[in-house]
Amino acid sequence: MEKFVENLKYQILNRPVQSAADVVLFAFLLYAVFVFLKKNDAVKLYKYVVLFLLLSVVLTSKTLDLPLLSRTFTYSFLIVIIGIAALFPQETRRGFWKISSPRDMQQAFTTEYDCSDEELNAAISEIVRASLNMAKKDVGALIVITPEHIPVHIKESGTKLDAVVSGGLLESIFNTKAPLHDGAVLVRGNRIMAAGCFLPLTQSLEVDKELGTRHRAAIGVTETNNVLTIIVSEETGVISVARRGEIKRYYDSEMLTDELKEFYGLKAIAGAGAKKIKRVRKTDK
Repeated sequence: MEKFVENLKYQILNRPVQSAADVVLFAFLLYAVFVFLKKNDAVKLYKYVVLFLLLSVVLTSKTLDLPLLSRTFTYSFLIVIIGIAALFPQETRRGFWKISSPRDMQQAFTTEYDCSDEELNAAISEIVRASLNMAKKDVGALIVITPEHIPVHIKESGTKLDAVVSGGLLESIFNTKAPLHDGAVLVRGNRIMAAGCFLPLTQSLEVDKELGTRHRAAIGVTETNNVLTIIVSEETGVISVARRGEIKRYYDSEMLTDELKEFYGLKAIAGAGAKKIKRVRKTDK
Protein backbone atom coordinates (compact mmCIF):
# COMPACT_ATOMS: atom_id res chain seq x y z
CA MET A 1 0.00 0.00 0.00
CA GLU A 2 2.91 2.33 0.78
CA LYS A 3 4.31 1.81 -2.71
CA PHE A 4 0.90 2.65 -4.17
CA VAL A 5 0.73 5.89 -2.18
CA GLU A 6 4.31 6.83 -3.10
CA ASN A 7 3.65 6.19 -6.77
CA LEU A 8 0.51 8.32 -6.56
CA LYS A 9 2.46 11.18 -4.97
CA TYR A 10 5.12 10.90 -7.66
CA GLN A 11 2.50 11.15 -10.40
CA ILE A 12 0.89 14.20 -8.79
CA LEU A 13 4.18 16.03 -8.26
CA ASN A 14 5.74 15.28 -11.63
CA ARG A 15 2.65 15.28 -13.84
CA PRO A 16 0.27 17.78 -12.16
CA VAL A 17 -1.74 18.70 -15.28
CA GLN A 18 -2.32 15.12 -16.39
CA SER A 19 -3.13 14.06 -12.82
CA ALA A 20 -5.65 16.90 -12.39
CA ALA A 21 -7.31 16.07 -15.72
CA ASP A 22 -7.41 12.42 -14.75
CA VAL A 23 -9.12 13.18 -11.44
CA VAL A 24 -11.61 15.62 -13.01
CA LEU A 25 -12.64 13.20 -15.76
CA PHE A 26 -12.98 10.34 -13.30
CA ALA A 27 -15.11 12.50 -10.99
CA PHE A 28 -17.28 13.59 -13.93
CA LEU A 29 -17.91 9.97 -14.94
CA LEU A 30 -18.82 9.08 -11.36
CA TYR A 31 -21.15 12.07 -11.20
CA ALA A 32 -22.85 11.04 -14.45
CA VAL A 33 -23.40 7.53 -13.10
CA PHE A 34 -24.76 8.95 -9.84
CA VAL A 35 -27.20 11.27 -11.66
CA PHE A 36 -28.43 8.38 -13.80
CA LEU A 37 -28.95 6.11 -10.77
CA LYS A 38 -30.65 8.88 -8.79
CA LYS A 39 -32.97 9.68 -11.69
CA ASN A 40 -33.99 6.02 -11.84
CA ASP A 41 -34.43 5.65 -8.07
CA ALA A 42 -31.40 3.39 -7.66
CA VAL A 43 -29.08 5.52 -5.50
CA LYS A 44 -28.40 2.53 -3.24
CA LEU A 45 -26.29 1.03 -6.03
CA TYR A 46 -24.01 4.05 -6.09
CA LYS A 47 -21.89 3.05 -3.09
CA TYR A 48 -21.25 -0.35 -4.64
CA VAL A 49 -20.22 1.27 -7.92
CA VAL A 50 -17.80 3.59 -6.11
CA LEU A 51 -16.30 0.75 -4.05
CA PHE A 52 -15.91 -1.40 -7.14
CA LEU A 53 -14.15 1.37 -9.07
CA LEU A 54 -11.86 2.31 -6.18
CA LEU A 55 -10.96 -1.34 -5.72
CA SER A 56 -10.21 -1.53 -9.42
CA VAL A 57 -7.87 1.48 -9.21
CA VAL A 58 -5.91 -0.15 -6.40
CA LEU A 59 -5.75 -3.62 -7.93
CA THR A 60 -4.65 -2.38 -11.35
CA SER A 61 -1.77 -0.39 -9.87
CA LYS A 62 1.65 -1.49 -11.13
CA THR A 63 3.05 -1.20 -7.61
CA LEU A 64 0.97 -4.14 -6.39
CA ASP A 65 2.08 -6.28 -9.34
CA LEU A 66 -1.03 -8.47 -9.51
CA PRO A 67 -1.19 -9.36 -13.23
CA LEU A 68 -4.29 -11.57 -13.14
CA LEU A 69 -6.44 -9.17 -11.09
CA SER A 70 -5.00 -6.20 -12.93
CA ARG A 71 -6.02 -7.67 -16.28
CA THR A 72 -9.47 -8.52 -14.93
CA PHE A 73 -10.19 -5.06 -13.49
CA THR A 74 -8.62 -3.01 -16.30
CA TYR A 75 -12.00 -2.63 -17.95
CA SER A 76 -13.88 -2.11 -14.68
CA PHE A 77 -15.66 1.09 -15.73
CA LEU A 78 -16.80 -0.57 -18.95
CA ILE A 79 -18.16 -3.43 -16.82
CA VAL A 80 -20.07 -0.92 -14.68
CA ILE A 81 -21.58 0.79 -17.76
CA ILE A 82 -22.63 -2.54 -19.27
CA GLY A 83 -24.13 -3.60 -15.93
CA ILE A 84 -26.15 -0.39 -15.64
CA ALA A 85 -27.32 -0.72 -19.25
CA ALA A 86 -28.45 -4.28 -18.50
CA LEU A 87 -30.35 -3.18 -15.38
CA PHE A 88 -31.99 -0.18 -17.07
CA PRO A 89 -32.41 -1.09 -20.77
CA GLN A 90 -35.32 1.22 -21.50
CA GLU A 91 -33.74 4.21 -19.78
CA THR A 92 -30.48 3.59 -21.66
CA ARG A 93 -32.27 3.32 -25.00
CA ARG A 94 -34.25 6.47 -24.25
CA GLY A 95 -31.05 8.36 -23.43
CA PHE A 96 -29.32 7.33 -26.65
CA TRP A 97 -32.40 8.28 -28.66
CA LYS A 98 -32.54 11.73 -27.09
CA ILE A 99 -28.87 12.28 -27.89
CA SER A 100 -29.30 11.25 -31.51
CA SER A 101 -32.71 12.85 -32.12
CA PRO A 102 -33.09 16.34 -33.64
CA ARG A 103 -33.58 18.86 -30.84
CA ASP A 104 -35.83 21.22 -32.78
CA MET A 105 -37.68 18.54 -34.72
CA GLN A 106 -35.85 19.57 -37.91
CA GLN A 107 -36.54 16.09 -39.23
CA ALA A 108 -40.26 16.80 -39.06
CA PHE A 109 -39.87 20.09 -40.92
CA THR A 110 -37.90 18.52 -43.78
CA THR A 111 -40.28 15.59 -44.25
CA GLU A 112 -41.98 15.44 -47.61
CA TYR A 113 -45.66 14.52 -47.50
CA ASP A 114 -47.73 13.31 -50.43
CA CYS A 115 -50.04 16.27 -50.03
CA SER A 116 -50.07 20.07 -50.16
CA ASP A 117 -49.88 22.52 -47.25
CA GLU A 118 -53.58 23.21 -47.73
CA GLU A 119 -54.36 19.54 -47.26
CA LEU A 120 -52.15 19.42 -44.16
CA ASN A 121 -53.98 22.42 -42.71
CA ALA A 122 -57.30 20.73 -43.47
CA ALA A 123 -56.12 17.56 -41.71
CA ILE A 124 -55.07 19.59 -38.66
CA SER A 125 -58.50 21.23 -38.53
CA GLU A 126 -60.18 17.82 -38.67
CA ILE A 127 -57.98 16.42 -35.90
CA VAL A 128 -58.61 19.44 -33.67
CA ARG A 129 -62.35 19.35 -34.31
CA ALA A 130 -62.56 15.62 -33.54
CA SER A 131 -60.46 16.03 -30.38
CA LEU A 132 -62.70 18.83 -29.07
CA ASN A 133 -65.89 16.89 -29.87
CA MET A 134 -64.60 13.78 -28.10
CA ALA A 135 -63.44 15.87 -25.14
CA LYS A 136 -66.96 17.32 -24.75
CA LYS A 137 -68.44 13.81 -24.77
CA ASP A 138 -65.72 12.35 -22.50
CA VAL A 139 -64.68 9.89 -25.18
CA GLY A 140 -61.14 8.60 -24.73
CA ALA A 141 -58.78 8.90 -27.70
CA LEU A 142 -55.12 8.43 -28.56
CA ILE A 143 -53.81 9.87 -31.83
CA VAL A 144 -50.16 9.50 -32.93
CA ILE A 145 -48.87 12.04 -35.45
CA THR A 146 -45.70 10.86 -37.19
CA PRO A 147 -43.65 12.77 -39.79
CA GLU A 148 -41.75 9.66 -40.81
CA HIS A 149 -41.86 5.89 -40.49
CA ILE A 150 -42.90 4.24 -37.23
CA PRO A 151 -41.73 0.80 -36.04
CA VAL A 152 -43.38 -1.94 -38.10
CA HIS A 153 -44.46 -3.91 -35.03
CA ILE A 154 -46.50 -0.91 -33.82
CA LYS A 155 -48.14 -0.31 -37.18
CA GLU A 156 -48.91 -4.01 -37.73
CA SER A 157 -50.39 -4.37 -34.25
CA GLY A 158 -53.45 -2.49 -35.51
CA THR A 159 -55.67 -2.49 -38.57
CA LYS A 160 -54.42 -0.83 -41.75
CA LEU A 161 -56.74 1.90 -43.04
CA ASP A 162 -54.88 4.33 -45.36
CA ALA A 163 -57.74 6.82 -45.34
CA VAL A 164 -57.87 10.61 -45.57
CA VAL A 165 -58.10 12.23 -42.13
CA SER A 166 -61.59 13.40 -41.21
CA GLY A 167 -63.16 14.34 -37.91
CA GLY A 168 -66.07 12.00 -38.45
CA LEU A 169 -63.80 9.03 -39.10
CA LEU A 170 -61.71 9.70 -36.00
CA GLU A 171 -64.82 10.00 -33.83
CA SER A 172 -66.20 6.78 -35.31
CA ILE A 173 -62.96 4.92 -34.57
CA PHE A 174 -62.93 5.99 -30.92
CA ASN A 175 -66.62 5.33 -30.36
CA THR A 176 -66.75 3.04 -27.34
CA LYS A 177 -68.78 0.51 -29.32
CA ALA A 178 -66.26 0.41 -32.17
CA PRO A 179 -63.81 -2.55 -32.23
CA LEU A 180 -60.74 -0.29 -32.65
CA HIS A 181 -61.44 2.30 -29.95
CA ASP A 182 -59.00 0.86 -27.39
CA GLY A 183 -55.86 1.31 -29.50
CA ALA A 184 -54.07 4.26 -31.04
CA VAL A 185 -54.60 5.85 -34.44
CA LEU A 186 -51.48 6.50 -36.55
CA VAL A 187 -51.57 9.61 -38.74
CA ARG A 188 -48.96 10.68 -41.28
CA GLY A 189 -49.53 13.80 -43.31
CA ASN A 190 -53.25 13.93 -44.07
CA ARG A 191 -53.84 10.17 -43.96
CA ILE A 192 -54.74 7.71 -41.24
CA MET A 193 -52.33 4.79 -41.68
CA ALA A 194 -53.77 2.42 -39.07
CA ALA A 195 -56.07 2.20 -36.06
CA GLY A 196 -56.28 0.03 -32.97
CA CYS A 197 -52.49 -0.01 -32.60
CA PHE A 198 -50.73 -0.98 -29.39
CA LEU A 199 -48.02 1.33 -28.03
CA PRO A 200 -45.19 0.67 -25.55
CA LEU A 201 -45.85 2.00 -22.05
CA THR A 202 -43.36 4.36 -20.48
CA GLN A 203 -41.33 2.94 -17.60
CA SER A 204 -40.09 6.32 -16.44
CA LEU A 205 -40.29 6.82 -12.68
CA GLU A 206 -40.80 10.56 -13.21
CA VAL A 207 -44.27 10.07 -14.66
CA ASP A 208 -47.17 10.65 -12.26
CA LYS A 209 -48.20 7.22 -10.97
CA GLU A 210 -51.83 8.26 -11.12
CA LEU A 211 -51.78 8.53 -14.91
CA GLY A 212 -53.70 5.84 -16.76
CA THR A 213 -52.58 3.39 -19.42
CA ARG A 214 -53.58 5.61 -22.35
CA HIS A 215 -51.37 8.46 -21.13
CA ARG A 216 -48.46 6.14 -20.34
CA ALA A 217 -48.67 4.69 -23.83
CA ALA A 218 -48.73 8.20 -25.31
CA ILE A 219 -45.56 9.11 -23.40
CA GLY A 220 -43.88 5.78 -24.10
CA VAL A 221 -44.06 5.99 -27.88
CA THR A 222 -42.60 9.54 -27.89
CA GLU A 223 -39.59 8.48 -25.81
CA THR A 224 -38.05 6.45 -28.61
CA ASN A 225 -39.80 7.77 -31.72
CA ASN A 226 -40.04 11.14 -33.45
CA VAL A 227 -43.79 11.48 -32.97
CA LEU A 228 -46.39 13.65 -31.27
CA THR A 229 -49.39 12.12 -29.50
CA ILE A 230 -52.76 13.64 -28.66
CA ILE A 231 -54.67 12.18 -25.72
CA VAL A 232 -58.29 12.83 -24.83
CA SER A 233 -59.22 11.70 -21.32
CA GLU A 234 -62.42 9.72 -20.97
CA GLU A 235 -62.50 10.63 -17.27
CA THR A 236 -62.22 14.42 -17.45
CA GLY A 237 -62.34 15.31 -21.15
CA VAL A 238 -58.96 17.03 -20.81
CA ILE A 239 -56.88 17.17 -24.01
CA SER A 240 -53.16 16.48 -23.55
CA VAL A 241 -50.15 16.30 -25.83
CA ALA A 242 -47.04 14.13 -25.36
CA ARG A 243 -43.78 14.93 -27.07
CA ARG A 244 -40.17 13.90 -26.41
CA GLY A 245 -41.23 11.83 -23.41
CA GLU A 246 -43.07 14.73 -21.72
CA ILE A 247 -46.80 15.27 -21.37
CA LYS A 248 -48.63 18.60 -21.15
CA ARG A 249 -52.31 19.16 -20.48
CA TYR A 250 -55.25 21.52 -20.78
CA TYR A 251 -55.07 22.21 -24.51
CA ASP A 252 -57.80 24.25 -26.18
CA SER A 253 -58.51 24.59 -29.88
CA GLU A 254 -55.96 27.34 -30.54
CA MET A 255 -53.17 25.70 -28.54
CA LEU A 256 -53.68 22.31 -30.17
CA THR A 257 -53.74 23.87 -33.64
CA ASP A 258 -50.50 25.76 -32.95
CA GLU A 259 -48.83 22.61 -31.63
CA LEU A 260 -49.79 20.58 -34.69
CA LYS A 261 -48.75 23.32 -37.13
CA GLU A 262 -45.36 23.57 -35.42
CA PHE A 263 -44.91 19.81 -35.59
CA TYR A 264 -45.86 19.70 -39.26
CA GLY A 265 -43.53 22.61 -39.99
CA LEU A 266 -46.34 24.95 -41.01
CA LYS A 267 -45.57 27.42 -38.24
CA ALA A 268 -42.46 28.69 -36.46
CA ILE A 269 -41.53 27.12 -33.12
CA ALA A 270 -42.64 28.66 -29.81
CA GLY A 271 -46.04 29.95 -30.86
CA ALA A 272 -48.13 32.06 -28.52
CA GLY A 273 -50.24 29.13 -27.39
CA ALA A 274 -47.24 27.17 -26.13
CA LYS A 275 -46.81 29.48 -23.14
CA LYS A 276 -50.28 28.72 -21.85
CA ILE A 277 -49.74 24.97 -21.49
CA LYS A 278 -49.89 23.55 -17.97
CA ARG A 279 -48.09 20.41 -16.84
CA VAL A 280 -49.75 17.38 -15.28
CA ARG A 281 -51.11 18.16 -11.84
CA LYS A 282 -53.97 15.79 -11.18
CA THR A 283 -55.12 12.28 -11.89
CA ASP A 284 -56.16 11.55 -15.43
CA LYS A 285 -56.87 8.15 -16.92
